[in-house]
Amino acid sequence: MSTQVETAEFQAEAQKLLQLMVHAIYSNKDTFLRELISNASDAIDKLRLASYQDKDLQVDTDDLHILIEPDQEQRTLTIRDNGIGMSKDEVRDLIGTIAKSGTAELLQELKDTSDGAAAQELIGQFGLGFYSSFMVADKVTLLTRKAGEDTATRWESSGEGTYTIEAVEDAPQGTAVTLHLKAEDQEDRLLDYADTRTLTQIVKKHSDFIAWPIRMEVDKPGDDGESTRELDTINSMKALWARPKGEVEQAEYNEFYKHVAHDWNDPLETIHLRAEGTFEYQALLFIPATAPFDLFSRDQKRGAQLYVKRVFIMDDCEELMPEYLRFIKGVVDAQDLSLNVSREILQQDRRIQMVRRRLVKKILTTVQEVQSNDAERYATFWENFGQAVKEGIVGDPDNSELILDISSFESTRDESEKTTLRQYIERMQEGQDAIYYITGNSRSKIENSPHIEAFRDKGLEVLLLSDPIDEMWVESVPEFEGKKFQSITKGEVDLDEDSEQDAQQKEDFAGVLTWMSTALSDDVKEVRLSSRLSSSPACIVGDNHDMTPTLEKMYRAMGQQVPRVKRILEINPTHPLVSGLRSSFDENGEGEDLTETAQLVYGMALLAEGGELRDPAQFTSLLANRLAKTL
Repeated sequence: MSTQVETAEFQAEAQKLLQLMVHAIYSNKDTFLRELISNASDAIDKLRLASYQDKDLQVDTDDLHILIEPDQEQRTLTIRDNGIGMSKDEVRDLIGTIAKSGTAELLQELKDTSDGAAAQELIGQFGLGFYSSFMVADKVTLLTRKAGEDTATRWESSGEGTYTIEAVEDAPQGTAVTLHLKAEDQEDRLLDYADTRTLTQIVKKHSDFIAWPIRMEVDKPGDDGESTRELDTINSMKALWARPKGEVEQAEYNEFYKHVAHDWNDPLETIHLRAEGTFEYQALLFIPATAPFDLFSRDQKRGAQLYVKRVFIMDDCEELMPEYLRFIKGVVDAQDLSLNVSREILQQDRRIQMVRRRLVKKILTTVQEVQSNDAERYATFWENFGQAVKEGIVGDPDNSELILDISSFESTRDESEKTTLRQYIERMQEGQDAIYYITGNSRSKIENSPHIEAFRDKGLEVLLLSDPIDEMWVESVPEFEGKKFQSITKGEVDLDEDSEQDAQQKEDFAGVLTWMSTALSDDVKEVRLSSRLSSSPACIVGDNHDMTPTLEKMYRAMGQQVPRVKRILEINPTHPLVSGLRSSFDENGEGEDLTETAQLVYGMALLAEGGELRDPAQFTSLLANRLAKTL
């Protein structure tokens, strides 16, 4: 057969990323071995699963293992597995390119940071395990044959921008990665990775829990004092989730997390549980310390790994985890499911739904405990995952109260610290029966909204909700702990303590309000006096059940047609512009100049809340004309 060698270039961004990795981004270069062993373990898991699903697949699963082959003379290190292997197309997709979106954003962030630990954290989000080989190798060769195929593929690169790829014969099933090692350099923390003692120590530290035997030839002392070279299994193969919690050290949990999550950092929190009874299972779950780069990507995978009686069944089992907890990593090992279970069966399995409910409850109560006991770690969690968790307020009504309880929100009370709803309720003024809030695109915009003026003047705290999901959940949740949620941009708000003065103002402004309601009828359903304004002339509010402008935009952006909602213009009777408008109307009646002024008042109110004018050109023309008349 033809053995034509093809030479290809890495993607431009992949070249830059490789160079960053090669030139000492990582302080701990030992982690390359953990990543390659994790990839080998995943390949064996996938072969085991494929053999269950396809009985006609001609594969030998009697001795699945990972083999480490150091060669001191040749200065090479090979990590070999007899797992699923890869086809030539898969090698191109998975190895020849970095098949992840967001690479450009990662590169920019790396350029912006000079902190090595921060750089390591950023790259860890991309799970670039195979590429870490170039930290310790001048050249990497990969030889792989996919199970069920006759032709193998050899891939090779020095990490300098190009790689070669060719079809070959006579290769065993599985994958072998051979590293042509760099010279030992203690100053650069580059160890001798062809030394069996060094390799054994790294495996014991990072990969001892791998479920498959990791074998390597090691020196064994004999009875006569002479040592002999023997093939030995150097990992314990003990499933951490099956061991009692008291027997597992946190360092072991951390290494297992890095294996299942392909992360470089320790987890923020570990959740280890065992359920016994009619349906037994063990679970070992982790909350990451940082959010993955694709947390809000539609293509982001979610769910824990599913095992049945220690046999790997599937990665990213979505049936075990709701979408709003998509950042959770870990393993669930069930005892009574069929080994041939499929996603379709899982969707209808009541036992899996029961496991899911219990896992969700355990995760949320764990966060609740962290919130009560460790404010700093809770703040880290909420900063990274709060926006995703709040999706559950809408999507998981059974747990919406608990999710609200563990949520934090910005408010007018403190610019630097968020508040929980319980803390807000504890600070409520006497007689206050509602949790006040305002939604918008950003804190800077909504905290300067005219709607907040009177609340701030009277010391009433307002929640500032600027995440897109906030627009959704406040519409679906009526109350918390018996206190209703009240938007300060909807309905009538009565903060005026002088009822006699209020009644007199309504009488004084009755005529101009009726006229303005007619003059602005194309844009508003009503014009009325406001008690929520103290320094601005006007603001726009909605009725209690009206859709907010932000939500209206969101629906339109999703291609849904929603009817245009007319809202209410509230004017401040104490503002000079409004009182002057009333005086002019009382003295001269309606006229073109007064109508233009009313239109300008409405336009300014719309702009003040971040809204969009229907006809910006007309507004600027009116404004220019009115200004010209003052000169």
